[in-house]
Amino acid sequence: MLGKTMKRFHKQAGIAAVDGGFAVQLDGRGIKTPVGRKLEVPSERLALAIAGEWDAQAEVIKPTTMPLTQLATTALDRVGPERAVITDQMVAYAATDLLCYRAQSPSDLVALQTRTWQPLLDWCLTQLDAVLTVTSGVIAIEQPAAALAALRARLDGYDVWRLTAAQAACSASGSLVLALALIEGRLSGAECFTVSTLDEAYQVAQWGDDYEAADRRAEVQRDIQAAADLLALLP
Repeated sequence: MLGKTMKRFHKQAGIAAVDGGFAVQLDGRGIKTPVGRKLEVPSERLALAIAGEWDAQAEVIKPTTMPLTQLATTALDRVGPERAVITDQMVAYAATDLLCYRAQSPSDLVALQTRTWQPLLDWCLTQLDAVLTVTSGVIAIEQPAAALAALRARLDGYDVWRLTAAQAACSASGSLVLALALIEGRLSGAECFTVSTLDEAYQVAQWGDDYEAADRRAEVQRDIQAAADLLALLP
């Protein structure tokens, strides 16, 4: 149901306490995820925010305007049942992490990347015990197995909701380090977006923007901010 655009069929969204959390309801009836699970979340604030997304819909329900609903259904339908697969995918991002691939020129971009990205890799070392290798250019390098294992261990410690937020931020930013920095409170959603689009912002400053690139950045910003909003609403 949640994956389709459809006419609004409910009058009012609400929530109800259930074992282990809160259910989101439409006109007093529970909502089901696309695969038929009950839309139940671990905090009252998150349930109220999701209900608010449903109430904000006009004549047509547009799932793309309901980021928390989408993340909740992703947590229930995909991340929970496929946790090992999701974790493998995220560790694969770390193997080619955005922050580890620096420009070879121009010098001001190289300096900007170093100034912005290196402190986060230093944080990754001190807080996550993961030493990632940095290179110049786009030729892939192999990251230390111990570093990838340390990052995987941190992901394994997250509940399904925080892992869902991490997965969304990782996919949007192209960096597991940035996703973990968001989850751990090292970066805000806005900061995570800014750091992840540093190269694009540099190019815009040099050559101007185009609508396709602007649309892509807007999508990245929405996805990262949705992950940050989900985090803020968890218990």
